[in-house]
Amino acid sequence: MKNIFGGFFIATYRTIFFSLLIAFFAAACGGSKTLPSSNPAEVKELFILCGAANKPAMEEIASAFEKERGVKITMTFGGSGTLLSQCELSRKGDIYLPGSPDYIIIGENKKLLIPHSDTIVCYLIPAIIVPKGNPKQIHTLEDLAKPGVKVGVGNPETVCLGLYGIELLEYNHLLERVMPNIVTFGESCEKSANLAAMRQCDAILGWKVFESWNPDKMQFIQIPSERIPRLSYVPISIPVTVRDTELAKEFINYVTGPVGQQIYQKWGYIADLEVAKKFAPTASIGGEYKLPEKFFELLKKKK
Repeated sequence: MKNIFGGFFIATYRTIFFSLLIAFFAAACGGSKTLPSSNPAEVKELFILCGAANKPAMEEIASAFEKERGVKITMTFGGSGTLLSQCELSRKGDIYLPGSPDYIIIGENKKLLIPHSDTIVCYLIPAIIVPKGNPKQIHTLEDLAKPGVKVGVGNPETVCLGLYGIELLEYNHLLERVMPNIVTFGESCEKSANLAAMRQCDAILGWKVFESWNPDKMQFIQIPSERIPRLSYVPISIPVTVRDTELAKEFINYVTGPVGQQIYQKWGYIADLEVAKKFAPTASIGGEYKLPEKFFELLKKKK
């Protein structure tokens, strides 16, 4: 006797299977925009390439933005040049936040950043940073050339701070005199600041804001205004690899808006251009500095 129920169920399963198969292909033919991976509105995550000069403020801002907007934020910190290379190699990044406009120019020239997407966040003032108490009594740029003084500088090939440090020495005709005393090149602004905080160097060429990061362990020595050729500013921009442009713009508006600016100021950053210019009224703002051949010649002598 035939199992009519078995045949019935098999036929039913076949009908359901082919119906699902037809529905699947119909959806696929309708366009890929229904897929989650291709709909920017569904990407609620930001991957931020953040120069270490911004670390204390940006950690707090990112945390606040996550709680308010329900957006997951992943940040990687490092030297501005190193992060730009990372973006180029990995083809990942929704926000790029270097420590100076030098790297915006480089990034746009390499077609890694959306042109003119950058906005100023705050200003940075070059300064001499020494361990708390200033044990070697460093008071001027010339003191960095004294025998036995250990000087630290950010790596000028990958760290914005290093570019400004070498520019400062060259501008004041001290590059040849101070280079023999440079004992290390920091891999980022944060690591350069720690050279002074941990007393691994007697002085570093850094940003004035470093003192606010760790006032119990380091202090800044102000450089006379006429000896500062250029002030820096922190720009925030959008890489060409951005997944959700509108979300990136929303975050930039948050950083440059009242909440973000208040947090930056709390950490000792200067948000107002006129306030920044009081430290060096005749200095240029932003721009790009290229390392001189003399630097590489002196570097070879050190090796």
